[in-house]
Amino acid sequence: MVERLKGRKLKERVVELLKDPIFCSSLEKLRQLPGRLVVNPLLSLLLDHDELVKWRAVTAIGAIVSFMAEKDVEAARVIMRRLMWSLNDESGGIGWGAPEAMSEIMAQSNTIAEEYSSILISYLDEQGNFLEYEPLQKGLIWGVARLATVRPDLMKPASIHLHKYLSSNDASIRGLSALSIGLLKAIQDRDYLGELLNDHAEFQMFSNNELKKFKVSDFVVKAISLLNE
Repeated sequence: MVERLKGRKLKERVVELLKDPIFCSSLEKLRQLPGRLVVNPLLSLLLDHDELVKWRAVTAIGAIVSFMAEKDVEAARVIMRRLMWSLNDESGGIGWGAPEAMSEIMAQSNTIAEEYSSILISYLDEQGNFLEYEPLQKGLIWGVARLATVRPDLMKPASIHLHKYLSSNDASIRGLSALSIGLLKAIQDRDYLGELLNDHAEFQMFSNNELKKFKVSDFVVKAISLLNE
């Protein structure tokens, strides 16, 4: 039983579940366990070199912490504060995976989203808690797009910060920024989107529990369609 495992053996079992081809079934198994038991191994897997493991850990963290919030909201807040601390310069770390995990928790928990969405948006703001490091921006913009899909009202204030990311050197940032602009109905940025219609750079993104390839132009076309609705 997973409940009886500890330390390295527990982490190995969690990785095994994350790699399961039938991930939906494994996710339910993880979700049924006490959050305090599996949350630490999952948080450590945000640094995993296997991208699929990392992204499925993000999904599992969202499911488990959102469930925790229903029973003990303060326990969920502790996890959010831990992720926020990892992005603080004083933490001595880099905060790998923290924006993605925070966003997924908020995507699955309305209570946590209402409390912490403004903090996520502050990471976009050069006058706020701006994340300068591009690899962290990738996770942040993914999180903005994730939340813009399910909680657009809460993410609306993010729309004024997105156009600057359309000129990023990273294709995923450009593509997901474009998508977020469409989802948040940022009409003022329509002309910026037009400049990327011929941007066919490819990038890999986690979608429907798998890693898939997309083109920037795919999301630009989608964004323009959303703005025209």
